[in-house]
Amino acid sequence: MNPGDTRAFAARLLVPVLDGKGSLSGLDADLAASVIKERDRGFVKALCYGVCRAHPRLDALAGQLLRQPMKQRDTDIQALLLIGLYQLLHMRVPPHAAVSETAGAARALGKAWATKVLNGCLRRFQRESVALQAKVDKDAPVALWHPPWLLLEFRDAWPDDWRAICAANNDAGPMTLRVNRRRVTREAYLKRLETAGLDAVPCEFAADGVRLTTACDVSQLPGFADGDVSVQDESAQLCADLLAPALAGDATRRVLDACSAPGGKSAHLLERFDTELTALDVDPARLKRVSSTLQRLGLEARLHAADASRAEADSGWWDGQPFDAILLDAPCSGTGVIRRHPDIKLTRRHSDIAELAALQSRLLDTLWSKLAPGGVLLYATCSVLPAENEAQIDAFLARTPEADADMPRELDWGRPSGHGRQLLPTPAGHDGFFYARLRKRV
Repeated sequence: MNPGDTRAFAARLLVPVLDGKGSLSGLDADLAASVIKERDRGFVKALCYGVCRAHPRLDALAGQLLRQPMKQRDTDIQALLLIGLYQLLHMRVPPHAAVSETAGAARALGKAWATKVLNGCLRRFQRESVALQAKVDKDAPVALWHPPWLLLEFRDAWPDDWRAICAANNDAGPMTLRVNRRRVTREAYLKRLETAGLDAVPCEFAADGVRLTTACDVSQLPGFADGDVSVQDESAQLCADLLAPALAGDATRRVLDACSAPGGKSAHLLERFDTELTALDVDPARLKRVSSTLQRLGLEARLHAADASRAEADSGWWDGQPFDAILLDAPCSGTGVIRRHPDIKLTRRHSDIAELAALQSRLLDTLWSKLAPGGVLLYATCSVLPAENEAQIDAFLARTPEADADMPRELDWGRPSGHGRQLLPTPAGHDGFFYARLRKRV
C-alpha cells in the first residue's frame, strides 16, 4: 500500500470524530476489516490517537496556516493537515516524508486540488514553526491540549492539580496487567515476563497488578490466550479490594455488576471470590465483550442485556431476590481516562455532565432497591469531576436515610473526596477514578 494511502485511511477515520459525530471506539475493528497491512496498523492508530490527543494545539496551528477554514465537506483534508502537523511535531517520521506523503494522500481521497494546499501549509510550518507555536501557546487551553470548558472544570475542581491532570491526560499512559490469581501468582508471572524479554514492575496499590515498562501486543503476553492475565488499569483493579469484606469466604453471596461491559471488573471479582455474579449491560453488543472476556478466563456469570436505570425493565433479568453486593461502575464523562480515549477531548460537551449526573442518580436509586439490608453498593466512575463523584454521593445520602457511607478510612491510595476516594491520573501510574462504598442499614 502506498504510504499516502495509510494517511488517507487515518484521515477518513478521523472525519466523524472531528465532525463530532463519532469516536475512535471502533478503531481496532475498522483496522482489522481494512486492507491496511498488519505492519501499518500501528502507524494509523498512532496518527488517529495522536491527532485527538494534541487536537486543541494542532487545530490552533492549522488555523494560523490556512487562509480560511476548511468547509465541512473537506473535513478529511483538515484531518490530513492535522496528521501532517502531528508527524512533524511528535513522530520520528522524516520531515520530507511527513510533508510529501501527507500532501499526496489528498489524491487517495479524490481531492488532488488539496495537494498544493497541504504542501504549502506544512512547508510554511517548517519555516515558521517556533514563531507559530509561541503564538498559539499564549492561549492556555491550546498550550495544555484541552478544550476551554474542560480546562475550567479542572481548575475549579482541582486548583492545585489541574496542570498535572492535563499533563497526565496528554501522555499515552502505561500498559497495566491484572494477573489471574486462580492460575498464577504475581511473582511467578513477573518471572515469566522477564523470561519473555518484557520488563515489568508490580503495581504500587493493586495486589494483582503488573505495569509494563513498554506496551506490547497482547499476543506477546505469556498465557494471555489461556486466561493467565488481562489488561486492566490499576485504578480499576481496586474495585475488588473494596468489595472484599462483603464477598470473601461466602460462596452464597449474590453480586450484581450493573454496567459491566467490557467485563474487566466482573472477571476480577470472579477471579478473587467464589460468588454468584449477574452482569448487566444496556448494550447487547458490548455484553458480547463481557461474554468473550469470561470465556477466555474460564469464568461463568449470568449475563443480561438490560437498562439498570429503569425499574420497569427488572422482569427480564431479576428474580426478585436482593443482592448482597452491587457494583455500579456508572456511565460518566471519562475525564479520568482521557489518555486512553483522547477523542473525549473532541466528543464530550459541557452539557453532557448534567445529563450524565442525572443518569447516575437514576441508577443509584433504582439499584438501591435491589440491595439486601446490610449489603454494600460500590459506586465507581472514571471521572475526576465532582458533579459525578462526591456531589453525586452527597445528594444520594441526603435523600436516602437507610444509606450509610462505608468507605475505609485507612487507604494508601487516592485522596478523600467527600464520602468517597478520588484518584487523579498519574503519568507513569494509574488512571483517574472515584470510588464510594455505601451500606444499607439493617
